[in-house]
Amino acid sequence: MGLLTQVEDRPTPRAVYNWRVYACAAVASFASCMIGYDSAFIGTTLALPSFVDEFKFAQMSKTHLALVKSNIVSIYQAGAFFGSLFAYGCAYYIGRKRSLWVWSAIFIVGAGMMLGANGDRGLGLIYAGRVLAGMGVGGCSMIVPIYISELAPPAVRGQLVGMYELGWQIGGLVGFWINYGLTETMAPSHKQWIIPFAVQLIPAGLLFGGSFFLRESPRWLIANNKREKAIKNLSWIRNLHPDDLYIVEEVAFIDAAIEAQAATIGTGFWKPFKAVGQSHRVQWRFFLGGMLFLWQNGSGINAINYYSPTVFKSIGINGTSTGFLTTGIFGVVKTALTLVWLFFLIDRLGRRNLLMIGGAGGGICMFIIGGYISSVNISKTSTHLSGGGTAAIFFFYLWTAFYTPSWNGTPWVLNSEMFDQNTRSLGQASAAANNWFWNFIISRFTPQMFNTMGKSGCGVYFFFASMMIVSIPFVYFLIPETKGIPLESMDRLFDVRPVRNAHAVIHAEDEAREAEFRLDAEGAGLSVAKEKLEHHEYTTEV
Repeated sequence: MGLLTQVEDRPTPRAVYNWRVYACAAVASFASCMIGYDSAFIGTTLALPSFVDEFKFAQMSKTHLALVKSNIVSIYQAGAFFGSLFAYGCAYYIGRKRSLWVWSAIFIVGAGMMLGANGDRGLGLIYAGRVLAGMGVGGCSMIVPIYISELAPPAVRGQLVGMYELGWQIGGLVGFWINYGLTETMAPSHKQWIIPFAVQLIPAGLLFGGSFFLRESPRWLIANNKREKAIKNLSWIRNLHPDDLYIVEEVAFIDAAIEAQAATIGTGFWKPFKAVGQSHRVQWRFFLGGMLFLWQNGSGINAINYYSPTVFKSIGINGTSTGFLTTGIFGVVKTALTLVWLFFLIDRLGRRNLLMIGGAGGGICMFIIGGYISSVNISKTSTHLSGGGTAAIFFFYLWTAFYTPSWNGTPWVLNSEMFDQNTRSLGQASAAANNWFWNFIISRFTPQMFNTMGKSGCGVYFFFASMMIVSIPFVYFLIPETKGIPLESMDRLFDVRPVRNAHAVIHAEDEAREAEFRLDAEGAGLSVAKEKLEHHEYTTEV
């Protein structure tokens, strides 16, 4: 079995890989479009001359300006942190689909509030709107990956959850380029900077409207005793008849996973919290999921996303238009490489290999950039790059080439699939909260880091480089490969030692289990109707 071989957990009809499951993933991924746009547009908007003039940034001291900018950016992450936690209860009680209605509506309210800000009113409406918008994206960042993972066939689960990351990059691409276009085509004015804030409403509106057409997660429906609706939804998503053996198997595996959880810690809103408190196995996975986002944010990506003009100025890129252009090219590179990651790498090369390759290559590039900055005097006014500066830009884009197909989206994929049925929602809430917590730390202190960490901020690059290198042994010794492994087998996967052998062991076990199940099912003439009856009789006896 080669690195680029697609791994199926069992013989899978071609009909399973149909437009319906991709359409559901695409609609849900409008959430990440609004997240990506919000992450990208704010940094360049704060640097627009029209925004700087209206809110009198030039009259602020260097320290006060750094504080104001970091507050505008980081208050959004603070809202997202709490939104991702509150979304757990929302997803548990009203389901994945209706939760998307709630959190996209909250985002729309927040984005609308920001449009009322101006120089006379001050930044209050932007602060308040950023909090609500942050809560909206935090809630969506918890729900969307888990929703897609619960719909996805195992062999393309990484690819489908990766569509969430692709939406993030498409939104970011628009966010990176919009202010460059405005500076080139529109004179500085209130309208110039308000347009980027208004564009937030487009992906949020598409998510809100599109979510009405989504199908609820069959796993959530079965867990909430809505079996008939679950089988109907699953059959529609898989494009198979309810009596097809593939549907029978999938329903049986979901039942087995739910019954196993009921027999151990039970089912209910508070049971996952109990599981975390009582089970070292569950605690370990929560720890791993949170640490993945520490390493991701420690790579420096959100310092670049939120403060790209500051980052490129530290390398020697001066001038508003030139800085915006360089930022826009960064967005293009990220989006293009996300497509490569999505369609060719995540479900073929695997999660572990991508993370380790990205950590090694990205760390080396960051060390080189930091070394260049520390060894030369960067001009604050020149618009012409030296040969060394051009080389630094090359290594910056090379860093992007290593980071994007590895640490950018892979932690989201891993966290969407590594938890069992009973702790999956809480696990994803924890993972999303960890992402936004570390995101907040980086966004809050990046301006101060560039002001204090070495010559022209060279220490910032050394810090990010070190974080990427240290992530490699973490992944090698602690993170098992999950590609092609059914969600119902994750408990066994994380029990196998050494970690590097876990994937091969569990995949072989699943193949044997599937062969035995098919033999028994065919001999018994099993159908969904019969399986449903037998399940009912079993639960009645219990």
